[in-house]
Amino acid sequence: MNASTFDPQFDTAPPAAKASGSWQRWGRILVVPYLLIFLVFVIYPVCYGLWLAREPQTYVRLFADPIFFRTMLNSIVFIILSVNLKMAVALFLSGFFLNTRWWVKWLSLVFILPWAVPSIPTILSMRFMLNPEWGVINTLIFQLSGLDGPNWLNDPTLALSLSMLAHIWKSLPFWTLILLAGRMAIPGEQYEAASVDGATVWQKFRFITWPSMRSLYLTSTILSMIWTLGDFNSVYLLTGGGPADMTHVLATLGIRYLRLDQVDLSLASIVVALPLVLPLVYFMMKRLSK
Repeated sequence: MNASTFDPQFDTAPPAAKASGSWQRWGRILVVPYLLIFLVFVIYPVCYGLWLAREPQTYVRLFADPIFFRTMLNSIVFIILSVNLKMAVALFLSGFFLNTRWWVKWLSLVFILPWAVPSIPTILSMRFMLNPEWGVINTLIFQLSGLDGPNWLNDPTLALSLSMLAHIWKSLPFWTLILLAGRMAIPGEQYEAASVDGATVWQKFRFITWPSMRSLYLTSTILSMIWTLGDFNSVYLLTGGGPADMTHVLATLGIRYLRLDQVDLSLASIVVALPLVLPLVYFMMKRLSK
């Protein structure tokens, strides 16, 4: 047998190749726990849920429930209005927070607090403030005008609107920071040259800011749509799906069926959301791959 099999002096592999092979082996070893966790806590629950919701009769019962179609309508309205309003305001505020004045920097610290604090206490606090009898808002209305304030969460349209407002208030700081980072990446020389040429603020935004941030804005919008579709706290903690189950969205409808001990309908309501989620994930990954 060839001596080079045993003698290290005949080992012609470069040190870089040996190091690379060692790192690859360690990479495979370290990724195994993640794969096991992913299989146990993601793949298995999803497959088990699909198996439980496999009966066609389950979807017949789901589609026969009038609350389901109201929920689909609520979800579409919630996504369209919340995401577009949130991203438009975030784009505007990202330009405002570029200001270098000292009070703007302090204001930015206060502005980020809604995103930094936990959702449960903040949204429950909003619910207490909206209480029609002893809430802070109706108390102020009575003190200032002598009139009783509205029952904020007893009207389906008003309750859903307040849920969207809570969602926007909670997530707006995050998207503002993302778009602010995009604005800061634009070279300042472009704005200086535009100022020399006499460009207005709108022209600077149209020909410099928007072309540079368009891809980031669209990708953030798609990702925001995915997260908004799965937003459970803003609706459930504020309205509980009420009144009369009229403000449920797809993220909270499953809990309604679980409380009614209808596990199959709960899982089916999650499965029917996949046609909305998967295209968004596809378009987001396609944009990121570019």
